[in-house]
Amino acid sequence: MLSDQLNREAESVSLEIRKFEIMYHVKDYISIDKDILSGNPVFKGTRVPIQTLFYHLEKGIPLDEFLDDFPSVTRDQVVAVIEIAGKILTSKNIEQIYETAA
Repeated sequence: MLSDQLNREAESVSLEIRKFEIMYHVKDYISIDKDILSGNPVFKGTRVPIQTLFYHLEKGIPLDEFLDDFPSVTRDQVVAVIEIAGKILTSKNIEQIYETAA
């Protein structure tokens, strides 16, 4: 019984650490400011919405073309945002992350 409780607490702490790590990296690459594009997430230091990257990718537009279209966004920023999205969407705790974000 005690070990079950400790396991649950350890899982909870582990989830909080993972959320912190994800959020830490998010703030390195993504900015949300109500004064910039009404608070839509943008690549940090730009006015380019994150959503634009995914629209381009969905339409089959190559990454290099996206970068040509938006020269204020760096390849490192794009790769980091895709990695962050991948970590969030493949997390074992996607339901908790979703509930936290919702």
